Formats: sequence, C-alpha cells, structure tokens
Amino acid sequence: MTDPTHPDAPAAAAAGSEPTPEQRLAAAVEKAQANYDQYVRVLAEFDNYRKRAARDLEQAQRYAVERFAQDLLPAVDGFELALANTAVADVKSLLEGQQATRRLLAKAFEKAGIEELAPAPGAGFDPEQHEAMVAQPTTEVPPHAVLQTIQKGYALNGRVLRPARVIVARAPDA
Repeated sequence: MTDPTHPDAPAAAAAGSEPTPEQRLAAAVEKAQANYDQYVRVLAEFDNYRKRAARDLEQAQRYAVERFAQDLLPAVDGFELALANTAVADVKSLLEGQQATRRLLAKAFEKAGIEELAPAPGAGFDPEQHEAMVAQPTTEVPPHAVLQTIQKGYALNGRVLRPARVIVARAPDA
C-alpha cells in the first residue's frame, strides 16, 4: 500500500490520471506534424502525377499517327517503285502495281478506322455524309437520291473527315 504522505505521492497520482495540458499540447503538435508530413507527401505525389500525365498526353499527341504512318509506308514504297520503274512498257503490269498500292492504302485505312463514304446510285442523300454538288433532273433514280458520286468521302470512327461529293437527283421539269 502507498503512503499518501510520501513526497512522491502527488506525482504518482498524476501519472495515473489525465494528461497535463503540456502533454496534450505535445501530443497535438506531434499529430499535427505527422499530418503535415503526410500532406506534403501527398502533394508531391500529386504534382508528380500531374507532370507524368502532362508528359504522357504530349507524347500521345505527338505520336498519335505513328501506327497509321507505319501502315502507310508500304503504300508509299509501292508508289516510289512505280515512279522509279519508268522503263515498263507494259500497261497491264503498271495497272496491277497501282491496284496493289491501292489495296495497301485500303488496308492501312481499315486498320486506322477510316472508312470510305461512296454512296451507290439510288442511295438516299444524307447531308451528314454527303455534299450535294449538283441537283440533276432524272427519272433513273427517285428524287433526293444520289445519282452519281463525284468524289469519295471518308469517316474516321464514325466522324466525317470529308463528305462524299455527289450529284443528287431531282424530278424532271414538267
């Protein structure tokens, strides 16, 4: 049993009771410092993330067409081979080379998600995908239908890059 008259009795009693204001202040300062350190670390991580994201976006924009360009290189090689081979007197082989180059371009376009917009005669005119160059009177196809495609259009993943230029049918004059 402890003697309440002992000189260390008040200190022992205080140790078992609530912390002193100085102890509470020291604990709060320690917790505040820990929170501040955590805040600084999170802020640095966020800044690094922001810089990395900006760098990734810049590289994505810079090299966005890299794969498409690589797919176009065989077609360019075909064109250069045709231009260098001026001694060919055979029109048939020249035409075959041009068709092979056209297939390479079509394959590159397909890989890139580029589709041709070339409406067939009689197809309905769509102002979202077609540009009417002329309205020509005819009875061959119904009015407001495509009569002829002058220039193919192209779309990239459903978004029109260039509308197809077409001649649109209209009813003949009475």
